[in-house]
Amino acid sequence: MLDKIAEKFLLYKLQVKQDPEAYAELYDTYVKQIYRFVYFKVSTHEEAEDITSEVFLKAWHYIQEKKEIKSFSGLLYRIARNAIIDVYRAKAGKRETPLIEDIDVGDGGKWFSDISTKVEAEKVIEAIKKLKQEYREVITLRYVDELDISEIAEIVGKGGVATRVTLHRALAKLKKILEEQQVIRYESKSDTTTKEA
Repeated sequence: MLDKIAEKFLLYKLQVKQDPEAYAELYDTYVKQIYRFVYFKVSTHEEAEDITSEVFLKAWHYIQEKKEIKSFSGLLYRIARNAIIDVYRAKAGKRETPLIEDIDVGDGGKWFSDISTKVEAEKVIEAIKKLKQEYREVITLRYVDELDISEIAEIVGKGGVATRVTLHRALAKLKKILEEQQVIRYESKSDTTTKEA
């Protein structure tokens, strides 16, 4: 990921000098992050690829309009978030589809490095599926995309304190869901053992 100074320099080259190489460098830096962010919401590779392409095209047009941009990554996430909302609205009349389905937990992503087994990772993903959209989003931005609170606040359109509160509540809810899953699994094993005896 680029540091803020390098990002601002590339943005300057792009806005003032119309340098396509600067845009290519920004694209290369952020395409995987934006794709991952979108994929966690739509769950199909094809749809995630389409939306990611649309995000970068809209960002290009936004830059060409010479609008002020504080953070290029923030702009990308806002555009991606709005594109995903548009997809949800389009699907609203259709049957509900889960936001996260078959995520390949063996992809070697950094956020799995602290989770000891694939089974545990699957439990976490199942628990994340049960969170409301707002909570899924802040957890994904913080722990999957590794953004800081100020960047998340800009993306979700809240203040820093409100974003911290939302993240705290999201983590508390996730912890509660994981604890409930553990209790249910334990009770299921106990029932099986009693029936066998």
